[in-house]
Amino acid sequence: MKRGKKYLEAAKLVDRTVQYEPAEAAALIKKTAVAKFDETVEAHIRLGVDGRHADQQIRGAVVLPHGTGKTVRVLVFAKGAKAEEAEAAGADFVGAEDLIPKIQNDGWFEFDVVVATPDMMGVVGRLGRVLGPKGLMPNPKAGTVTMDITKAVNDIKAGKIEYRLDKANIVHVPVGKASFTEEQIADNFDAIMEAIAKAKPAAAKGQYFKNVSISTTMGPGIKVNPMKYM
Repeated sequence: MKRGKKYLEAAKLVDRTVQYEPAEAAALIKKTAVAKFDETVEAHIRLGVDGRHADQQIRGAVVLPHGTGKTVRVLVFAKGAKAEEAEAAGADFVGAEDLIPKIQNDGWFEFDVVVATPDMMGVVGRLGRVLGPKGLMPNPKAGTVTMDITKAVNDIKAGKIEYRLDKANIVHVPVGKASFTEEQIADNFDAIMEAIAKAKPAAAKGQYFKNVSISTTMGPGIKVNPMKYM
């Protein structure tokens, strides 16, 4: 893959043989963000687990202290008083069965997170085929299937992110934006790493954090020393 001149210049700032301390990595991220837009900062965390086994699956959510830097549109499936609660909490869209054809037939996806009350999961389940592959299916572990709609919407708007293991046993999560301060990036990274450390399954053996790196959308990867989270 041919890399652009800006990427190559940024890559010179990173020593690939070094695992940087989290604060150093956050400082370096600021220097390697060279795109004309406000790049997303992402963490890539390879874990010493085997996600093919149910007892080693890792999935959860964490509220980032400084948010994600992007506006998140929330869709809530609820009825009656819970629908009113969702609207009062600031949900962008609220509905029930009426939304099924809009999503299924019209391909409407102008939302980033879906929340549902438990009694609506039968309805939402009919959208499994379209919501599932996009990672939009509500899930109790992520706090998106709940009766506490106000808390769910507030947390998401405040910067709650979901994390889950992919097929290669890596967790990919947003840490914030390149325009954030070093401290904001480091704080958000800390929150993510601590949440994943707490989520360590009892069945996981050996080294848990195998490989941790952060990068901007267009920038080079920066290895991070995970020792403080072990």
